[in-house]
Amino acid sequence: MPTFPKLQCKRGILRMATQDDIDAILRYFIVNRDHLEPFEPIKPVEFYTPEFWRALICDRTQAFLNDQGIKFFLFDQDNSQQIIATINFSNVIRGAFQSCTLGFSISAQYQGQGYMTESIPVAISYLFSDLSFHRIMAAYMPHNQRSGRLLRRLGFQMEGYAPRYLCINGIWQDHILTSLIKTNV
Repeated sequence: MPTFPKLQCKRGILRMATQDDIDAILRYFIVNRDHLEPFEPIKPVEFYTPEFWRALICDRTQAFLNDQGIKFFLFDQDNSQQIIATINFSNVIRGAFQSCTLGFSISAQYQGQGYMTESIPVAISYLFSDLSFHRIMAAYMPHNQRSGRLLRRLGFQMEGYAPRYLCINGIWQDHILTSLIKTNV
């Protein structure tokens, strides 16, 4: 039986979702729909259904087992059914590159309280030490200065500017490209 990561943060627990978390996941995304919409790809209607998440949790588990990525939820350590944020690592490339891409979101009610500054470094430490990644990349839209400041605080360095990089909320958006490289090699 594989061991799935469960990472302790200062005020929360980072772990992959299980079928038991579907109600909490739906609550997170439904309550934050308007808050997250300007920063994410358009979601299909079925995204907000238990059936969709039953299948997606299985897909995410398989992706982790196949070394294709890891999708964390940050759960409140005092309320295991309260999701604070998501922290995802996808687009895994192994071989000579040993890289992945970071994506994240946070509930509107927890924004600006330091949860991401506390939890993303815990996840990154796990990726660098336990999963042997060398580079973690992240991109943000130039007008999303909150994400830009967070990435800079976490040590991500700007590497470039990509016009019309990702389709966000139905519009091809420019992005600033950043990365964090493991330094103790």
